[in-house]
Amino acid sequence: MPLLFGFFHTIQNKKGAVKMAQKTTTETAVEEKKKEGFWSTKITGVSLPLYLIMVLVLIIAMALGKLPTNMIGPIAVLVIFGNLFHFIGTKIPIVKSYLGGGSVFAIFASAAIATFGILPEYVVKSTENFVSNMGFLDFYIAALITGSILGMNRNLLMKASVRFIPVALISMVVSFFAVGLVGMLIGNGFANSVLYISLPAMAGGVGAGAVPLSTIYANVLGTDASSIISRLIPATAMTNVLAIIGAALVARAGQSMPKFNGNGKLMEKGDLGDGKPRNVKPSIPQLGVGLMVSLTFFILGQIGNYFVPKVHAYAFMIIIVVICKIANLLPEYYEDAAIMFNNLIVKNLTAAVLAGIGIALLNLNVLASALTWQFVVLCLTSVIAISVVSGFVGRLFGLYPIESTITAGLCNNSMGGTGNVAVLSAANRMELIAFAQMGNRLGGAIVLIISGFLMQLLS
Repeated sequence: MPLLFGFFHTIQNKKGAVKMAQKTTTETAVEEKKKEGFWSTKITGVSLPLYLIMVLVLIIAMALGKLPTNMIGPIAVLVIFGNLFHFIGTKIPIVKSYLGGGSVFAIFASAAIATFGILPEYVVKSTENFVSNMGFLDFYIAALITGSILGMNRNLLMKASVRFIPVALISMVVSFFAVGLVGMLIGNGFANSVLYISLPAMAGGVGAGAVPLSTIYANVLGTDASSIISRLIPATAMTNVLAIIGAALVARAGQSMPKFNGNGKLMEKGDLGDGKPRNVKPSIPQLGVGLMVSLTFFILGQIGNYFVPKVHAYAFMIIIVVICKIANLLPEYYEDAAIMFNNLIVKNLTAAVLAGIGIALLNLNVLASALTWQFVVLCLTSVIAISVVSGFVGRLFGLYPIESTITAGLCNNSMGGTGNVAVLSAANRMELIAFAQMGNRLGGAIVLIISGFLMQLLS
């Protein structure tokens, strides 16, 4: 009997010990989770407390008027605020799930602090200068185009290009007539609708689209370009905003339609042979080589633009990089270097670029002033028409409809290179930047070439 009693006593002690251990484990997990909520949270690799100190230092410097106006100040503003807003956007439920998450929030939050005077005027001016005039966006896009094209499978590049370009152009033509016809129905007129909404929406942004387009219109009409551009920029900005939101919604819808979703691939793997992604081992010396390769291709694009000014430098750059890739002109070492540099830039500067788009290119007051119901309807028509057509036609040409809609459709209603970055970032498909730029720049060049003729014909 004593032996039996001792046996049960031992079992009870063990059960008690197990319960105590479970309780202790649960309490520890809860405590760790509480700690994780603040001390262990990281924004782009920096702990939240330290990141908030960085934000505070930046705010104090701006308030004292001591933030440098050379490249140091704007870089600090874009990187610190860009990553902060991107992080916040990934935590807001509706924004995170349906409105593009961190990418869209970073753009609009940055635009808000610039438009409503939260940022000091000298900071806004220096940041605008850095983004628009000093080539920060060009630097980012040069790395993006070079690395993304050289990292492609050659079969993908050849087959997808042949199929992608017709899809993009067909979608643009249908969108053009859709905007014109809807404009007639709602009393805005065919000519007014296509000249001041459809064409600027597809012209490739502000610097490469709306600005030269305003000059072309002014020459035909015999007026000042400044009076024209104020009518073009709202359409460019509004369709860009709708394209970003649309990309997020399309990408979200694609999750429930695996048959139509390439998850970042434009064409099915079976049609391309070896579709494995190009993996490169990081090497510090090669990063410098990748920088030089990317900048050289960008400069070659500028040289091409010198001889044919109506074709954007990005278009020449894309063509040259594609030729080098298809013809195997670059040794693998230099291709890997460009891919590596692209990965570095995309990982560390995308949020900064999104903040730059908001501060330098998106004025919320200009956007709000154009919000008549006819204007909104026509901008929606442009975005919806080009999206639907590019998805259906892309399917006929053997492309994934989701990727085709985003690259051949929505990116052709964005603000050029920066808009493409925002659209693809909202859809989490940055690897498709080469095709987005290809369709956007080719389409934009065609718009500029025919715009003078259309203005003479329709005005």
